[in-house]
Amino acid sequence: MNLLDISWRSLIAGGVFAAAIPAVAAEQIATRTVAGVDPAELQKMIELNVRPTAIPFPEENPYSVEKAELGKMLFFDPRLSGSNLLSCASCHNPSFGWEDGQPTGAGHGMNRLGRHTPTVLNLAWGEIFMWDGRMDSLEEQALGPIQADVEMAQPLDELIAELQAIEGYRELFAAAFPDQEISEETIGQAIATYERTIVSNRAPFDHWVDGDETAISESAKRGFVIYNTKANCVACHSGWNMTDDSFHDIGLDTDDVGRAAEMNDMPEFKHAFKTPGLRNIVERAPYMHNGSLANLSEVIDHYAAGFAERPSLSDDIKPFELSAAEKDDLIAFLESLSSEDDPVEIPVLPN
Repeated sequence: MNLLDISWRSLIAGGVFAAAIPAVAAEQIATRTVAGVDPAELQKMIELNVRPTAIPFPEENPYSVEKAELGKMLFFDPRLSGSNLLSCASCHNPSFGWEDGQPTGAGHGMNRLGRHTPTVLNLAWGEIFMWDGRMDSLEEQALGPIQADVEMAQPLDELIAELQAIEGYRELFAAAFPDQEISEETIGQAIATYERTIVSNRAPFDHWVDGDETAISESAKRGFVIYNTKANCVACHSGWNMTDDSFHDIGLDTDDVGRAAEMNDMPEFKHAFKTPGLRNIVERAPYMHNGSLANLSEVIDHYAAGFAERPSLSDDIKPFELSAAEKDDLIAFLESLSSEDDPVEIPVLPN
C-alpha cells in the first residue's frame, strides 16, 4: 500500500492531538553505554528502535482535520451501538492504554467476549488487524465491532439512518466528505483517520535513545540488553513499537485456534495470535489474547518456562533463565516504554 505521510507537527497544529516531538534520525543517535556490553552491539540494538517522524495515511483515505474530528466524535459516541450504551471508547479507553483493563471485553448486553480487548495505540503502523488478523485495513477494523452481534450489535444501515437524522452529524460529514453521502465507507474512513492519530508520546526510553543518559535507570538499560539477548523478546517484539505485526503460537493454555481459523485451519497457525506492540504496556494489564496473565512478572515467567510444548509452538519460543535481579531489570525496561500522554478531551457530541 502506498502511504501518504503527514508530520506530527501539522497534526498538533490542526488540534487533533498533542502527541509527540518528531524523533531524531538514526544517524543522529548518540552513542549509549551499558556496563559490560560491547558499544557496537548496543548501538545496533538501539538503532532498531528509532521512532518514525510521520504518521502514515493511505492514499485512498488521506488525512484531514475535519475527517479526524468527525472520527473522534464517532469513536466516543454510544449511539454507534444498537443499545446506544457502548461506544468504541467503552472498550478502547484512553485511561487503560486504549484497552479496558479487563481479562476479556464486554459486548452487547454486557456479555463477556472470548478475547482481551487489544489496544488501538499506534495502529497507524499496523498492516493487519484483530488478534486473528481477520481485518486487512484499519477502515475495515473500524466497522467490524459496530456490526458484530456480540459487540456493538448495530446494523450499519440503521446507523447510517440514525446519523443522517442528526443535524450536527450531517454538517460534520459534509465538512469531512464534501462530495459524499454518509455511508459505510465514510464512517469507516473517519474512525480510521482518528485512530491513526492515537500515537504514544515519547517515553523515557526514547529520550535515552536520543542521548539523555539520565532518562532511564541503569536497571532499565540492563533490561534493554536482556530484552534483546538472553530473553530474546525482540524476536517478535521488534522495532520502535515493539511488534513484528505477525502471528505466533506462544504456548498459552487455550482452546482458541486463533489465526488458523482465518487460514483454512493450517496447523502452523493453530493457537497463533498477533504480536501486540509494547508501548505503554504497563497501563495495559492484564495480558495475552485471553487476558490470562495478570502482570509483567507472570508474562516473563510464561516465556521463560511456562509455555505448552506442541507442534504449532513458534520456533522463537525457547526457555531461558533469569535471576531475580535480571527479571527486575527487564521489567524496569518495559516500564521505561510508558509515555506521559496528554489527557484525552472527550468531545461534546451532536444531538
